Amino acid sequence: AFLFHCELKPSSNYGFIQGVGPVLGVPNKERDRTREHQESEIHPPKQKITDPAELADYRLRKRKEFEDLICRARWNVSVWVKYAKWEESQKDFERARSVWERALEVDYRNHTLWLRYADMEMKNKFINHARNVWDCAVSLLPRVDQLWYKYIHMEEILGNVAGARQVFERWMQWQPDQQGWCSYIKFELRYNEIDRARGIYERFVQCHPKVDAWIRYANLERKYGEVARARNCYERAIDKLADDEEAEKLFVAFAEFEERCKEIERARCINKSAFDHVPKGRAEEVYKKFVAFEKQYGDRDGIDDAILGKKRFQYEAEVRKNSLNYDAWFDYIRLEESVGVKGRVREIYERTIANVPPAEEKHYWQRYIYLWINYALYEELDAEDMERTRDVYRECLKLIPHAKFSFAKIWLLAAQFEIRQCNLNGARQVLGNAIGKAPKDKIFKKYIEIELQLGNIDRCRKLYEKYLDWSPGNCYAWTKYAELERSLCETERARAIYELAIAQPALDKPELLWKAYIDFEITEGEFDHTRALYERLLDRTKHLKVWISYANFEAFAGVDNEESDMPKNEPQELLHENRRLCVQRARRVFEKALSHFRISAPELKEERAMLLDEWLKMEKSFGDLGDVGSVQAKMPKKLKRRRSLMTEDGAAGFEEYLDYMFPEESQTTNLKMLEAAYNWKKQKDTADVK
Repeated sequence: AFLFHCELKPSSNYGFIQGVGPVLGVPNKERDRTREHQESEIHPPKQKITDPAELADYRLRKRKEFEDLICRARWNVSVWVKYAKWEESQKDFERARSVWERALEVDYRNHTLWLRYADMEMKNKFINHARNVWDCAVSLLPRVDQLWYKYIHMEEILGNVAGARQVFERWMQWQPDQQGWCSYIKFELRYNEIDRARGIYERFVQCHPKVDAWIRYANLERKYGEVARARNCYERAIDKLADDEEAEKLFVAFAEFEERCKEIERARCINKSAFDHVPKGRAEEVYKKFVAFEKQYGDRDGIDDAILGKKRFQYEAEVRKNSLNYDAWFDYIRLEESVGVKGRVREIYERTIANVPPAEEKHYWQRYIYLWINYALYEELDAEDMERTRDVYRECLKLIPHAKFSFAKIWLLAAQFEIRQCNLNGARQVLGNAIGKAPKDKIFKKYIEIELQLGNIDRCRKLYEKYLDWSPGNCYAWTKYAELERSLCETERARAIYELAIAQPALDKPELLWKAYIDFEITEGEFDHTRALYERLLDRTKHLKVWISYANFEAFAGVDNEESDMPKNEPQELLHENRRLCVQRARRVFEKALSHFRISAPELKEERAMLLDEWLKMEKSFGDLGDVGSVQAKMPKKLKRRRSLMTEDGAAGFEEYLDYMFPEESQTTNLKMLEAAYNWKKQKDTADVK
């Protein structure tokens, strides 16, 4: 006897209605509404199959379902895959193959289908069938590397090395990327076929004549002790790729190879030859390797002086051509700093900072000011001369035209330097001058941060006052000042600061300030103050978000605190009454907002609809206290309308847009239609009498 347990589940791609089954073609939104009406306790039915006849009937029915799905969504690959897997689960491999073949007729370019088809054959040990699938796949999609890799992996797992090699050869005829060639070479090396790997490398460098390919070829020969062959590879590569963009890598690798072989003179000649072939802009790595080589094997002083002299000559030529080329000065300074001669470095810095930008515009000074910063950091960190560092900062600050523009970065670096020298008064003097000459947000923030870390609250207050005198519309400063007072438990001070802030005629981000003030009052438990704040905010703006936030506050503010503060023996009726009052207050806010959008702003239909959506969600969250029906009666209908539109080229067109019709508008429209019909009838009767 057969015993099968089959759980019938609704498809994830199609609708499912209780008692009806899958509903094909139902849109997602309608399907979701349908599921909402289903009871959560209902589960998909289970079917027990106890004899061959029932099994055959089940299979016939299941195949019919799959075939119907395919007729409706032939392009859907997942349906084909599920169908084939189901046939495979029934051990009907011929039918499964038929499904896969039909799927491939629909979309043979989908390599995922080929992979799953072959995986089915391999998993069930139909090796020859799998080979046929792989052959067809790589013939039709030869540029999909994954198909080749899987095919070769199967043959290698089966121990069919010759077959895997044959597949590789077929693949190489299509000239794949470097990774494919490298995989073939690694395959041959796994079986110690060195000559075959060497032959593949010859074809590889002909197919991809790149520097990396030649270096890999030479490394293979060197690994197996064929020094002459490796040298021959490098020489052939240089003959072909001496002018390539990556030629410096080839020269460096060749020189390192000769160095490992203890051929010092050969390596030196290669490095010198690199200087002739590699452009100066890309020869940095060659220079670096050459210097390291000479430090190890040659006369260090001589080669260093030669290279430095050559580089100095180049930089001098560049800065002579354009003295305002600050990038060239930066490179020149780095060169001298690498040598480490203090006098020479200072001389270059002094020459560099003497090239002041000709125009007093900030974008001309942005690169120039970093020369001063690097000079100061060099004196502090490398030369360890603190007085010269202080002089550099002082001269830089004198040079900048603070009346037109300034740089907060240089002020802060000068102050931080004084702090590192334990000169707190000097740091305060620098930051005070910055506030007096060129106040900026960064300077105020950093100065306040320093004083706050030191615990100087009175100084922080004075700084915040100066900050707000300079920028009274800065909501960030007002908020941070109030947060400081609140952290000190100065609630009245914080409230007074917020009041002063919202009284400002112009603010950069007023919404953030009002939110911070409201959150402050809520945190303090002052719900009456919060309610008054919302009312004052609504006097200034009737934005939708303000109404929703106000309603959320009325609905939920203080409920948790009241329940937690309530004695345990307090009757539940009192809690319920408090909850009911919150609900009523929230409803009044929504009704007031709805009245505003209906009377004062009738054109804002979308905002009005969004308000009703929020109201409906809130009523649902109230549970037993919620009145969902009254809100649903006010919900609008969504209508698709068309309106004329003029395109950029002057042609007339139409566009669709969503409109909302509210219940009162629908009644007005019906009355107007009835009145028009009555007038038409009256005119017709009058005409008949005449």
